[in-house]
Amino acid sequence: MSDSPTKAAKPSHPIPKNLNDFTSFVQIVAALRSPGGCPWDLEQTHQSLTPYAMEEVCELIEALERGSDQQICEELGDVLLQVVLHARLAEEEQRFNMTDVIRGIGEKMVRRHPHVFGDTQVANAQEVLDNWQKIKAAESKAPLAHPNQERFDVPLALPALQRAAKIGQKTRRLKFDWTKPEDVMLKVDEEVAEMREALVSRDRAACQHEIGDLLFSVAQLARHLDLDPEQALREGNARFESRFFLMRAIAAEAELKDGRSYESRSPEELENFWRLAKARQLSNQP
Repeated sequence: MSDSPTKAAKPSHPIPKNLNDFTSFVQIVAALRSPGGCPWDLEQTHQSLTPYAMEEVCELIEALERGSDQQICEELGDVLLQVVLHARLAEEEQRFNMTDVIRGIGEKMVRRHPHVFGDTQVANAQEVLDNWQKIKAAESKAPLAHPNQERFDVPLALPALQRAAKIGQKTRRLKFDWTKPEDVMLKVDEEVAEMREALVSRDRAACQHEIGDLLFSVAQLARHLDLDPEQALREGNARFESRFFLMRAIAAEAELKDGRSYESRSPEELENFWRLAKARQLSNQP
């Protein structure tokens, strides 16, 4: 047996020289999908990649909320990978390619910003949005309001609260909306009352129906206050998580004193720990 070192196999795909170049990244993705590329990537379809696209966008949102430049940069790259992968899949089927994607969005941005690339005059951001909707409607050759339309032109895959707010934006443009937040609050109160009635019967279908109406109304209240209901709920989730684990820490402190575990505490004791956690959080706020 020879003692000479084994010669390393030559890679089937060379690494692009300039990784700063966008076309180099397109080449990398093409290599992943080419013969001799990555077995996992070669198995993917538009449908199999859909959950990853949603996951990457959510991770980008989380990074944006945290404000970490390193995380934001990394997550933007992950989202970009999904875009290029889907474009590559379409190119392999000779439907369109990455150039078509870039040209299409470029043309759309020019077309929908006549106040930037043309001579249209706008006074504020609201006029920009109004023009955008008119141009979008003209592009699809559909009127702004269609009596036989089965649903609004709002993606079903959006988080439900976010979609509810966007539906409200659509109806506002169609002159079907409350005039002020206080009016929406009355609707929220009405839905709360109906929810109380459903609770009496404990009918599952009725409760789900009323909770849906209540959440939709709350989303409209947020919209009237120029707030994003999805963002508000994310922040609420984060507050609850932070306060809950602080409450657990307070319970652990109490256990060191009286020897009683978290599990042995009564609901009243846990509620007291919760109030202490809330007080600590509020005292630490600037």
